[in-house]
Amino acid sequence: MQKVLDVIAKNQDRYLEELYEVLRIQSVSADPARAGEVRRCGQWFVDRLTRAGLENVRLMETGGHPAVYADWLHAPGKPTVMVYGHYDVQPEDPTDKWTTPPFEPTVRDGVMYGRGTSDDKAQVMTHVAALEAWLEANGALPLNVKVFIEGEEEGGAGGTHEFVRKNRELLACDAVAVSDTAWHSPEHPTVVYALRGMCYMEVKVKGPSRDLHSGVYGGIVQNPLNALAKIIAALQDEHGRVTVPGFYDDVVPLTDAERAEFATVAPTEERICADLGVPATWGEEGYTPTERNWARPSFDVHGVWGGFSGEGSKTVIASEGGFKVSTRLVANQDGKKVFEAFKAHVARICPPGVTAEVKFLHAATPVMVPTSSPFMAAGQRAFESAFGRRPTLVREGASIPITATFLEALKAPSIMVGYGLPGDNIHSPNENFRIEHFRKGIVCGAWLLDEFSRVEP
Repeated sequence: MQKVLDVIAKNQDRYLEELYEVLRIQSVSADPARAGEVRRCGQWFVDRLTRAGLENVRLMETGGHPAVYADWLHAPGKPTVMVYGHYDVQPEDPTDKWTTPPFEPTVRDGVMYGRGTSDDKAQVMTHVAALEAWLEANGALPLNVKVFIEGEEEGGAGGTHEFVRKNRELLACDAVAVSDTAWHSPEHPTVVYALRGMCYMEVKVKGPSRDLHSGVYGGIVQNPLNALAKIIAALQDEHGRVTVPGFYDDVVPLTDAERAEFATVAPTEERICADLGVPATWGEEGYTPTERNWARPSFDVHGVWGGFSGEGSKTVIASEGGFKVSTRLVANQDGKKVFEAFKAHVARICPPGVTAEVKFLHAATPVMVPTSSPFMAAGQRAFESAFGRRPTLVREGASIPITATFLEALKAPSIMVGYGLPGDNIHSPNENFRIEHFRKGIVCGAWLLDEFSRVEP
């Protein structure tokens, strides 16, 4: 390990320059006009992994944006770990909110700014550099490694998940190392062992066959927008609980040990309110804000439409309206099952005089890795070696949908060892990443290889 650490120390400036190079590539997967840039970024990683000494490096077609694959499989009797990340990025809009150009990485006060810094190019590059350092220092890796870097994580659609299912043998591994998460705070390194999933739905409420004059028809027919508001209001009670029958049946309860662990890193309600500019927090009674975010399902309306909302007035009864809604699912909940229960409940509570059509848009499966996993313990030890502090095991309220695909198709748990921070502004203007976390992340990546190699396959 010391030889590896010496190589890393010697090449820190080069690693940064290479990161800046790939950050300049506008690999926005959601923008069809930049499909060429996405492919160019994938090829950049192919070239970089080849220089690092990995084998079988290639760009693989998925039916959407291509994925990068590489491996090094010369450690018989040792486990096989797959390093996962994504090289595509979110759109940079609104550009006028950026202090510096989004695709020209800029450093201020030890922090690099630019689209893709935290999510996910810098975090992926920590692993690439760590793999190269091991091979340069020792001529070999301490375990078997596969690398899978996709180009569709931020696009919301594509063929990557189906590619994983169709290539089970190629991607077979004992565990997946994922650096696409953030610490709960700068003072508390964290390793994530559970992610929420999602069920996203749309509801259309339809009434009369045409828009109506409210003076002529007001009081005669059910107003679809009034009915829509009643449906939304009836989906959650005053205690923050979703009213859909059976909604909580499959939720795995929090243990006392988990609640105690969460409390060590949880911010106070006062701090949350001050940060968000709200007078109070709100949610399911009986749980702290952190417990609700990490271990309880949520319910949120994301958009409402219908009728007239322009300047001035228009006394119209709209013929229809609608809303989009999602619930963040927790361990053991199934998105399709939740959808069917939601659809049936909306039909029950729909006011007379209108009809409600419920449409399933998409779902992501929640993921939970047993905290007793030896790979989880190995990840904690690697963090402590690199950052000088043992990380807390936490859940996260967001989703990384492909981790569920890895579990389903490969039977491989995802060990989420990210180096981001809450203030990294991912998906927003002025996205950023601490240079110190990039440098120590490379060191942590090297320790991860060492620690994972000690796990019995």
